[in-house]
Amino acid sequence: MIARVERIALPLGEPPGPVNVGVGVHGVRSLYDIFRLPDLWQLHVYGYSAKLTIGGRSYPVRPGSVSLVPPGVEVRFDYMGRSEHLFAHFRTPSRGQTVSVPVVQDAGPAAPGLSDLLRSALEASPGASPRVAAEVWTALWRVAQLPEPATSTARHTADARHPAVASAIAHIEANLAQPLTVPDVARVAGVSHNHLTRLFRTETGVPVVGYIRRRRMARAHHLLTATTMSIPAIASSIGITDLQAFNKACRRELGRSPRSIRGGA
Repeated sequence: MIARVERIALPLGEPPGPVNVGVGVHGVRSLYDIFRLPDLWQLHVYGYSAKLTIGGRSYPVRPGSVSLVPPGVEVRFDYMGRSEHLFAHFRTPSRGQTVSVPVVQDAGPAAPGLSDLLRSALEASPGASPRVAAEVWTALWRVAQLPEPATSTARHTADARHPAVASAIAHIEANLAQPLTVPDVARVAGVSHNHLTRLFRTETGVPVVGYIRRRRMARAHHLLTATTMSIPAIASSIGITDLQAFNKACRRELGRSPRSIRGGA
């Protein structure tokens, strides 16, 4: 896992102002690039292995790594060949809540979801700037909430987890906005529906459907309390397109309506 070192204060109290969102293809004509953006942050989600040097400090990156470079800081990429990453260049508000975030970290199972958010932002560019800002803002919050590296005990526990359960959880985390059925998740995990059901309950203490529901509502709670995304957009981001159904789910699982949760009542 990429070491979590050298943190930065990322302003997240208000939506960012995206300037560029896209796919960078490098390492074809030259095996290195050097960039310095005077007034823009850089978010990258990597699909390759390389060496990244930020402000004179080097970090290894690999598929699934994510980096955040503050404005005015020089960054050098040393590639091993053709290299492709997703990126967003953006401005942040000058005041408001800040969150301490590592410069480089391993996104693990969250990497596909981060990639999907940046692709959605790219699809919405340049004509739907509020949506682009919402997608990038959500991606930044997810980066800010990536788990700390596991302790040796936690790593041992994770390593001992059945591969099918690990694959199922990674698929669920990356696809909370999409329809998810136990047979589909089992197919991705490479086991039968019944076998996954037994494994999942043994290792997590909850059934697959219960885990999906719990993770969706945890994400909804975060978005309701930590962002200004509209309630319909939040419902859609966890795979619920019917607002009445979302309202009922919040009352059942979180004990309050979406508006009450957002208002802190």
